[in-house]
Formats: sequence, C-alpha cells, structure tokens
Amino acid sequence: MDLQQTIRQSVSIEGIGLHSGEPVRMSLSPATAGTGILFRASDGTLIPVTPDHVVDTRSATTVGAYGARVRTVEHLMAAASALGIDNVLVEVDAEEVPAADGSSKPFVDLFYSAGRVSLNVPREPLVITTPMRVGDESRWVQIMPSECFRISYTLDNRHPVIGLQTASLEVTEARFVDEIAPARTYGFLKDVPMMRQNGLARGGSLDNAVVVGKRIVLNDSLRFADEFVRHKVLDLIGDLAVLGRPVVGHVIARNAGHTLHHELVTAIQQACVVERRRAVKRVRVNGTRRAAETTARQETLTGLAAL
Repeated sequence: MDLQQTIRQSVSIEGIGLHSGEPVRMSLSPATAGTGILFRASDGTLIPVTPDHVVDTRSATTVGAYGARVRTVEHLMAAASALGIDNVLVEVDAEEVPAADGSSKPFVDLFYSAGRVSLNVPREPLVITTPMRVGDESRWVQIMPSECFRISYTLDNRHPVIGLQTASLEVTEARFVDEIAPARTYGFLKDVPMMRQNGLARGGSLDNAVVVGKRIVLNDSLRFADEFVRHKVLDLIGDLAVLGRPVVGHVIARNAGHTLHHELVTAIQQACVVERRRAVKRVRVNGTRRAAETTARQETLTGLAAL
C-alpha cells in the first residue's frame, strides 16, 4: 500500500524572493496525514495549497487566503511532489518562497536533509480516465489516460538561443532529481525593465535565473543544452501538484505557462467533482434498489409464513 509521507524533522532555508526582491526565511515542519502542503504566511494566515487557493498565475504561481499571499510556490511544490512528500507545514516571513538558485534542486536537497517518514494513511492517486485540453492552436496543454505520470513538452521559441526544444519522460523521483530539478527559471533581458515596473523580477539575477540576451545567454553556461524546456517541465509538475494528489496521466504541452497549467488543473478538479456526484447518485440509486428488493423479500416471506 502506498502511504502518505511527511518530513522527519524541521528544516529551513534563507534567500530572496525572485519577484519581490525581499529577504525571506522559509521553514518546513512535519504535518499529519491529510494536511497537504500548508503555508503559514508572515501574518500567521494559513493557506492550503489547493486549486481554489491559487490567486495569481502571472510569471509564477501564487496562493492566497483572507488577503494574505505567498508567491512563486511552484519550484518547492515540484520538489515535494516528485519526492512523494504529501504533508508539510511551510512557514515564510515574507510574501514569497526563496528563489534559491532558480531551480528545484535546493528544495530537493532541503527535503533530503529533513528525511521522510510514512504515515498510516494511504495516498489517493488521481487517475485520469478522460482526455482534457485547454488553450488554443499555438499554446495548449492536455492530459490523457496513462498507466503512469508522464510529461511530454514542446517549447518553440524564435530566439536563437532557445529555438525548438522537446522533452518527454515518466516523472519518477530519480529522473526528476537528475534531469529536471537542476533546470533554472529563465527570462529575457529586454523584458526586465517592464517586469520590474510591474513588480516582477525585482530579485532576479544571474545567481537565480538564466538571463537571455539578444543573441547569447548572459550566464557562464547552461546546465543542460535544453535547460529551457526542462524548466518548463519543472513548472508544470509544480503547478499540477496543487491538486494535492499524485496524478496518473500523460500531460502533453506546447508553449504553455502557469496560467494554462492552472486552467488544466481547474478542468481536472471540475471533472473530479462531476465524477463524485455521479458516484453518489449511483450509490443512492443502488441503495434504493436494494431497499426495494429487501422490502419485497420481506413481504414474500411474510406471505409464506401466513400460508
């Protein structure tokens, strides 16, 4: 039986927010089964990471409740999901998760340092039985039935540094740690002034992002020749993790982003609600049939007894 997990001990990390530019300390603590990933914002507000608590998807995924927000949760969520960590209390003293180096690797290392412990409650995988698709002809993401969690991603960008990049893999812990987690977020130098005017990328630097200039990457080097598409896969894993259950399905995406990811998450959530209602209806109908059959048997037995 596949059991839920939490971390064995509390751990913390410090850094700056990628978009806010503010210093932040983030602490992770063990949580009981069924808690999920739960943020405690700097004002003490508890924010469950669920589809209904995603409040912004511009350039990052932000969760919020009662006016409190925590930005850029996707890299941490991707690490937790890939490592099978279902329940954690995450406390931050600012409005954003630390950028670290712009990838999920520091969070993978943090989770490994905390250790993992199984809880006596089974996981409930979210098995996709019906294809779903969101987007348009140029940018889209869909999910298909599959026997495992698999992602196939196409990134097609006119910039000469990026071009056409593809990735397809079954998402396992080992492959995530080795092939996806180290891939860093990226941005274009020409977009930085406008982003900062809009309150984004204020903490961005060559230390926590791949910066793409007019013809070259400004960083010393890339970690992978196709680091850009690998990071898109990372973001997709993190955004799907807000569903709170391990996904069993094949996700296929082209030039998607946080907003389209969340549209797919919403479609999956709505499909689950519909299926639950159908299941309840089937139970009620079957229950009524069983009750009628029981009554009929009782009436028959009563009639036989009278004879």
